[in-house]
Amino acid sequence: MNWIEVLGVVAACCTTVSFLPQAIKTIREKDTSAISAAMYTLFTTGTLLWFLYGVFVQNFPIMLANAVTCLLASIILFYKFRYK
Repeated sequence: MNWIEVLGVVAACCTTVSFLPQAIKTIREKDTSAISAAMYTLFTTGTLLWFLYGVFVQNFPIMLANAVTCLLASIILFYKFRYK
């Protein structure tokens, strides 16, 4: 793995892990009043599209990071609509 791939993996880990605190807090408290439904809908769609891009270009770090981020964002979005 060269330094550019390492850079990509580290960046993917940082952005993916950054969603864990929000997802955990949302699941525990079921409070989504401060979360924008429009923003999370667009963001979730974007991560899904990035995942598909990763599939098409066969880039595992992009696929993995965006699959996990999309899952976490989807959970938050689900809670946003479930617990209004």
